[in-house]
Amino acid sequence: MSLERINPAELSPATGFSHAVAATGTRLVFLAGQTALDGGGKVVGESLPEQFEVALANLLAALAAAGGTPADLARVTVYAVDVAAYRTHAAELGRIWRRSAGRDYPAMAVIGVVRLWDDQALVELDGVAVLA
Repeated sequence: MSLERINPAELSPATGFSHAVAATGTRLVFLAGQTALDGGGKVVGESLPEQFEVALANLLAALAAAGGTPADLARVTVYAVDVAAYRTHAAELGRIWRRSAGRDYPAMAVIGVVRLWDDQALVELDGVAVLA
């Protein structure tokens, strides 16, 4: 498996994401949206950073169960019920990402949504990984 992260000089600096990711491999893994649900199906964490950390851990657990690692992530989409809060906490969320997933950033987008499946959920992450 090979992921090439592409960040053209003529685009704004890619901070916490890659502008494009070219992938070669033999297995695609589509990761369902993950929120801050614990093993019992209850949303945990009161703040956006707390919920982001749990949602990311859940996404990475699903990826690991499929045989992948964070470096295999080609694409991640973040759905946030409060984009302004996401921007406010961006530095902290970046630290959580780097601690959990490293510095090999996938192509990413943050999308504002009215609400998520569980009323208490503040953030959801889904993704695509390419495995060898």
